[in-house]
Amino acid sequence: MESSATVYAPVGRIDSSNAAAAEREVLGLVQGPAPQVLLDLRRVEYLSSAGLRVLLVVAKACRAAGGRAVIEAPTASVAQVLTMSGFDKIIPILPTREAALAALAP
Repeated sequence: MESSATVYAPVGRIDSSNAAAAEREVLGLVQGPAPQVLLDLRRVEYLSSAGLRVLLVVAKACRAAGGRAVIEAPTASVAQVLTMSGFDKIIPILPTREAALAALAP
């Protein structure tokens, strides 16, 4: 069964220079009851602590509305940051679009 997830696919860096804008953008995707947000990080080269906060905020917003967020295919360097910071325990990290959509399916 396919999910009707909303995809957020930033490019480049998520750091203190753009985290506030990224947070506004991704929170704008958390709409309606049980929002499903797929965070496609395959084109993110760098994720700072400010970027981690963006991911945490969207995951909490989804959860509060009865939905969820998942991370799809982070680059190796971003995956390392996510794992070292324990985010792999907070937000599911999946290797492919198919796996991410399956995780969001009802």
